[in-house]
Amino acid sequence: MQPLAELNRDAAPAPRGMIEVSGLNHAYATRQGPVQALENVALTVGQGRFTVIVGPSGCGKSSLLMMLAGLRAASAGQILCAGRPITAPDPDRVGVVFQEANLFPWLTALDNVAFPLTLRRAPKAERQARARAMLELVGLGDAATRYPHELSGGMKQRVSIARGLVQDPPVLLLDEPFAALDEQTRMAMGEELLRIWAATRKTVVFVTHSLTEAVYLADEVLVMSARPGRIIDRMPVPLPRPRSYEMMASAEFGRLRDRIWQQIKAPAR
Repeated sequence: MQPLAELNRDAAPAPRGMIEVSGLNHAYATRQGPVQALENVALTVGQGRFTVIVGPSGCGKSSLLMMLAGLRAASAGQILCAGRPITAPDPDRVGVVFQEANLFPWLTALDNVAFPLTLRRAPKAERQARARAMLELVGLGDAATRYPHELSGGMKQRVSIARGLVQDPPVLLLDEPFAALDEQTRMAMGEELLRIWAATRKTVVFVTHSLTEAVYLADEVLVMSARPGRIIDRMPVPLPRPRSYEMMASAEFGRLRDRIWQQIKAPAR
C-alpha cells in the first residue's frame, strides 16, 4: 500500500492500458445446458480514465466487471491489470464497489471502511488513519462513529466507495452503485464520484443501465451487445470537464446518448 501522502498524487501516463482484456469468453451451466454469456470481449482502459460500460439487461456487464475484479473465472481469454494477469481478487490493484453497500451493521462507518485493512492485520493506528482519510475524501469525516442504520442510502454508498479506496488500488470498479437511489440522490452521488475521481485519478470502470449517467460521467462509453455480450461500440465523450448539469440539455449530449440507444436497441449481430 502507498502512504497516505501519495493518495492525491497525479498518476504518470502509462505506455499501455491500465486494463487490457483480450479474447474473453464466459459460459455458465444451466439445467438446459451451457449458456454463452460473453464472447470474444476485447477492451483497453487507459490509466486514469473514467470508462463506463452499458448494454441491455442480461448482456454480461456485471459478469465482465466481476472478472476484472478476479471474482469470477473466464472460460477463455486474458485480463491484465497494470501489466499482470488478474486471476484472483487483488485489492492492491483493484477495488470494487457493489450495487448494495453491504456494510456490517455492527460496525461504525470508520470500522466498515477499515475492515479490509483489519483482514490484512494492518496496525490499528494505520488502518484508522487511512479509514479517516477516506471518509474525509468522500465527505463523511463527521460520520465516522455512526452505524449503518444512522446513514442515508447515499451516505452508505459513500462509505462503500471509501472502503473500496482504503487500500489505495490504482483501479476502482463500480457495479451500478447508485441503482437503488432516487434520481436526486443519484445525480448528487455522480457529482461526488467525479470529485473523488478528480482528487485520486484512479482508473475507473463503472457499470450502469442509465444512458444519461453514462454520458455525464464518462471519458468513454463501451457499449455491449445482447447476450452473448460483446463490445460493439467504443464511444469517446468529448464533453469538457468539469461536467455540469446544463450539459445534459445540449445537442451534443443528446447526440451521444442517442448513439448509445441506437446500439443497444439494435438486434444482436
